[in-house]
Amino acid sequence: MSLAMLPAQIQTPAPPLPDPNWVQIQSQEQFLIGVVVVVVSIVAIFVLRPLFAALARRLEGKNVDASLRADVDHLRELVAEVDPLRTRVLELEERLEFAERLLAERRDQGLLRPGGPGA
Repeated sequence: MSLAMLPAQIQTPAPPLPDPNWVQIQSQEQFLIGVVVVVVSIVAIFVLRPLFAALARRLEGKNVDASLRADVDHLRELVAEVDPLRTRVLELEERLEFAERLLAERRDQGLLRPGGPGA
């Protein structure tokens, strides 16, 4: 059997092996990329950690000044005192309007009587 009789796929040459220098360069690049990712992650943790801690304290309300908290409590007490007064003022307004209407009706009745005040 000669080589000419073998199938065509056996006669095709094998692909060339990759250049060993290229493999070395590629592994160096991957190593550098890995180092950069690790360094950036560490820097981000050190930079962002205090920011996230401050945000957490603010959300929890622990970072509020004591004098500010006292002022807010005082204002809440004042609002609690003012609410019943507002209700009472509204009742007094209604009573005053009712009294004004009664007085206006009496005055109008006196004017409409025959021989009223001018007679």
